[in-house]
Amino acid sequence: MSAGSPPSVVVYGLSTEGYRVASSIAVKGSKVSIIDESAKMAISLKADIARTYPDVRSLVEDEPLLGLEPMDLAIGNASYVFFAPRIRKTGTDVKADVSAKFKDAVKVLKKGSSIVYMLPTGLGGSGENIALVEHVTGMSVDKDFSYYYLPTSIINTGQEVMIGSAKGKQDNNLAKMLYDDSRRKTSFVDLRSAEMVHVTRTISHYSGIAGIIEVCKKTAGDNVPSTELMNGAFNELYIDDMTGGLYDLRVIGMSLDGAGPLMYLVNGSIRAIEGYVKLLIDQVRSALKRNDLKASRTKVAIAWTLDSQEMRGDKIELLSLLETRVKDYIGDVERHQGPTFDLYNTDKTTVVIVCSKKDLEKVMSKNLQSDSLIVIKANPLCETMHE
Repeated sequence: MSAGSPPSVVVYGLSTEGYRVASSIAVKGSKVSIIDESAKMAISLKADIARTYPDVRSLVEDEPLLGLEPMDLAIGNASYVFFAPRIRKTGTDVKADVSAKFKDAVKVLKKGSSIVYMLPTGLGGSGENIALVEHVTGMSVDKDFSYYYLPTSIINTGQEVMIGSAKGKQDNNLAKMLYDDSRRKTSFVDLRSAEMVHVTRTISHYSGIAGIIEVCKKTAGDNVPSTELMNGAFNELYIDDMTGGLYDLRVIGMSLDGAGPLMYLVNGSIRAIEGYVKLLIDQVRSALKRNDLKASRTKVAIAWTLDSQEMRGDKIELLSLLETRVKDYIGDVERHQGPTFDLYNTDKTTVVIVCSKKDLEKVMSKNLQSDSLIVIKANPLCETMHE
């Protein structure tokens, strides 16, 4: 890179989060490529394309003519490699999947370049990542390459951005690339501190959600009075909000040794969030019983608009689980994931499970006032409407 010229950047992962970073850097003048990990090809992302397509979904759907080059060639020429892949494996397979993709992203890393790791690692994960890079490339951290830890998370919105680096080393180029004019403070801290901050924020947020779920299990379906507290803390919290950090919690759990209060917090939060699906199914059954309906005369429509390109696959996994569990009880189930909500005419009573505030607005915009329609909000109280 010549003096004064912007650094060349590669983002590994055709994900929502990866594209967001790639497009914001591209409009600032850097040479940017984003890698479709499934095709092993690097897509040249110029500033005009980044301005034309606000998100990766619109880019993928429109399929514009873009410059392509082999993945390894793009990475080998990059000054910065952002690691932001789509992870769809679950359980014990997820760690091996992430490791395989990370090896792909760093195997041809050039000397003097930097890696920005955007997935959560839990505690100590950055040390494992650095050891893997050194093993694969034969280079040494801080001597031959730099490593930065910047996990993306929906709960970090509005909070100070902390970038982890060895000994808190500053990188002005990286800071300029990531500056988004949101007036959020950006700080470089040591890797251990960055890991601790993400773990603390994640556990604090989702253990609170788990507590709400468990308390509401005691009263779900009991026509609890709508107090100001409930309208704020309970009614506006949907399954879409609850499940956004399951991947993070699982990674944190895998990074902990032995049993203890911290492990109990993590595992308890995971069990509460995953167990919410059973609570929701129980409320569907209760709604049918209250209305004297038979499963064979009932259809279920699940309204959950998901981002198929996001890095984490937790919501996609939970939607599949919810659909499977409903089908065990009611055979006629359909997903509604598009921008509109359209029900087909049927002589069956339809139960609509609304999984986010956005989906509720989409459903209610249809002014559905029918005796053959029941709407259940997938929030901790499992509130039922139009019954």
